Amino acid sequence: MSEYIIVTDSSADLTQELVEELELRVLPLSFTIRGTTLEDHPDKRNMSSKEFYQLLRNGEMSTTNAVNVYQYEELLIPVLESGKDVLILSFTSGLSATYQSSAVAAEELRAKFPERKIEVVDTLCASAGQGMLVWYAGKKRQAGESLEAVRDWCENNKMKVCHWVTVNDLMHLKRGGRISATTALAGTLLQIKPIIHVDDEGKLDTVDKARGRKAALDYLVKKAVDTAIEPQEQTMFLSHSDCLEDVEYIAAQLKEKCGVKDVKICDIGPVIGSHTGPGCAVLFFFGEPR
Repeated sequence: MSEYIIVTDSSADLTQELVEELELRVLPLSFTIRGTTLEDHPDKRNMSSKEFYQLLRNGEMSTTNAVNVYQYEELLIPVLESGKDVLILSFTSGLSATYQSSAVAAEELRAKFPERKIEVVDTLCASAGQGMLVWYAGKKRQAGESLEAVRDWCENNKMKVCHWVTVNDLMHLKRGGRISATTALAGTLLQIKPIIHVDDEGKLDTVDKARGRKAALDYLVKKAVDTAIEPQEQTMFLSHSDCLEDVEYIAAQLKEKCGVKDVKICDIGPVIGSHTGPGCAVLFFFGEPR
């Protein structure tokens, strides 16, 4: 069996420790804040999550930048030249052009390296939902499963990755143009918290609302209680934009109500966080329906 490397991008929001544990290659996406464009690496070498979200709280705006084909090729060519194959697990095509760039790069590199295997999966996942799929894939690779087997497992299971999101800062969503000023003001005054999930096209969809933060967090837990597949056998993931106590509360509830034994907690990086603002909490698990 040929050796292969799993490649993902930094929107997967995996910690540096998990990246090293799984021997992943991560393409850093970029963001622009205060007129400076920075790469988002898993080790947060250019800006810590704390600093980033404090800047947003202070009124700074951050924008994200599309990744291009050249950036993928620059990452992949040394891997292919070393004689290893590549499995790319990309950010959902429903929210970004990242998958398209990876697919074009793969097609071009197959012509240059015809002896190498280069496979690309549109995960239709985001943040640590993407990260969770990558984590399971990495474990399977380390257990000796082939590139094709891991690719097929990802394709067969990506639509079971549930993303349940609540956002605390409606005014940030308003500043980013994602909700109206009227909706943001009314929601803030009434303590209305939107409940969002990622749909079957890998896009964000607001599906409900909760009155108050704790009710919103409990809503996420109830989704796992109601729809998770064998929760006691899963490793679930949580990600957050500088609200660690909230996701620690969710983790404790999952262990109490679902019997979950292992929960991984990750920071939402600047690429996703540019759109959510601070105070976003997200729960990821395998469930049906998505």
